[in-house]
Amino acid sequence: MLRTPSLTFVDRFWQVAALLIASLVLLPLGAIVVIAFTPATEVWVHLLRTVLPGATQTTLLLMLGVGLTTGVTGVLTAWLVTMCNFPGRRILDWALLVPLAVPTYIVAFAYVEILDYTGPVQSLIRDVFGFKTSRDYWFPEIRSLGGAIFVMGAVLYPYVYLTTRASFLIQSASTLDVSRTLGASPYGLFFRIALPLARPAIAIGVSLALMECLNDIGAVTFFGVKTLTFSVYDTWLNRSSLGGAAQLALAMLLMVFLLLWLERFGRRKQRFDSGGGSKQRPPTRFNLNAWQAALALLLCLTPIIVGFIVPGLLLADRASRRLDDLFSDGFLQTVWNSFSLAAVAALLTVVISVSLAYALRLNSKGPLKTAVRLASIGYAIPGTVLAIGILIPLANFDNFLDARMESWFNINTGLLLLGSGTGLVYAYVVRFLAVSYGQVEGGFGRITPHLDMASRTLGRNSGQTLTQVHLPILKPVLLSAALLSFVDCMKELPATILLRPFNFETLATTVFEAASREAFEEAALPSLAIVLVGLIPVIYLARSSASSFRTKLSTRQVGPAT
Repeated sequence: MLRTPSLTFVDRFWQVAALLIASLVLLPLGAIVVIAFTPATEVWVHLLRTVLPGATQTTLLLMLGVGLTTGVTGVLTAWLVTMCNFPGRRILDWALLVPLAVPTYIVAFAYVEILDYTGPVQSLIRDVFGFKTSRDYWFPEIRSLGGAIFVMGAVLYPYVYLTTRASFLIQSASTLDVSRTLGASPYGLFFRIALPLARPAIAIGVSLALMECLNDIGAVTFFGVKTLTFSVYDTWLNRSSLGGAAQLALAMLLMVFLLLWLERFGRRKQRFDSGGGSKQRPPTRFNLNAWQAALALLLCLTPIIVGFIVPGLLLADRASRRLDDLFSDGFLQTVWNSFSLAAVAALLTVVISVSLAYALRLNSKGPLKTAVRLASIGYAIPGTVLAIGILIPLANFDNFLDARMESWFNINTGLLLLGSGTGLVYAYVVRFLAVSYGQVEGGFGRITPHLDMASRTLGRNSGQTLTQVHLPILKPVLLSAALLSFVDCMKELPATILLRPFNFETLATTVFEAASREAFEEAALPSLAIVLVGLIPVIYLARSSASSFRTKLSTRQVGPAT
């Protein structure tokens, strides 16, 4: 960290700008608290008696199921591709991340189409066995809590896979070899040594998956699962009670903070699994015999088939029937709306991330450090909660401005910020700032402070040092941050539904509304567009992370697993 004996005017500008940005990011959270304590007590009493217990129980069951599913799938696949040799391992190493490109609501739509009563699976069962109605046989109901757990587990396991794989890769081979010399079998090595060492990484991955689970509104809506997120959405739009929605949102925030605590709790012994030092050897892989290799291949292929290939093929098939829509004005306008909003939000997110990270690099003392840390928790806040926190301040500002402009200049400005999509961009920036900030902060961390000192010695101020020294070095990091933020904005559904201007559609809302009307073919083309756009950063992330670790891997191998 660069330390300066005294801050110049330009340096102080960065500090003030960072504090102002952090205040704007934290404004929605403060608004939620104010709104939650404003409405009449009867609303809260009614929600407490009728909505909150059931929604909380359903949410906890959903999170438990998703946590177990993603945890088992992510850890098992990470161990197999990291520690075992079998055909296709190199491809599976990055392909296991591909389901991350598909939003949960799109996978939910696909499996409703496949597994519902009128879908191909049940139709085939009726044809083969001669059943006439659904009462003649039993088939699991996809529109249920179990269906939601199945779909979210299939899409969100890569969070656990990514963090756990990294943990397995950096575990020292010496530790594992010592265990083997003491008689540990491969299974004992996994359960007694590697798994406990990877516990912090697993906790981080599971908490990320659970945050996404808590944010979801598309899948739970179509499966009829009344979670807290669904209840916030339902209370606001269908019951017209913004105060009640804010109170439910506050309850969700408590759950989010619990998850954040869980993530910090998992990290508290991060140094526990890192040997460090140049002498640390990477782990070695086991050679599997034929049946073990076949089983490993099957176990790794299954989540890819379930989470990506099956819904992807179905979307491609349905989209091929509506290719005429590809160049229709409505579809092109929707693509433009999604693209322009996501591009503006991604650009702003990167600019704000650079400002915050650079201000912290100049001086990490005082309230700035706390403010920046708080500003980066937006990713943990569900989109529905964020939308409530943004709507009220912006609506008040719009109404105030409209009243003043009309009285002073006889000009009707209407909802200037909310009506122009500014509120939506605001929500995107707050929610995905953490995605961008983490990468930019890591990029700054790899630049030696000596470059700053050399630049300042040569007469450059802090602004010139940033633009002429840091930004050229950070180009790959900035590109990656912008790309990931852009795709996250394209996929975001809850905040988009609640904050979009009137008669304004994006790809995500088009999918949601078409699927709500059971018009799956109409939803297929925009769904496929979202998936294709999402694939680009996921493959980039998968390949870059794999190549960065691959250079550290040893080619030394041991005998067959027993």
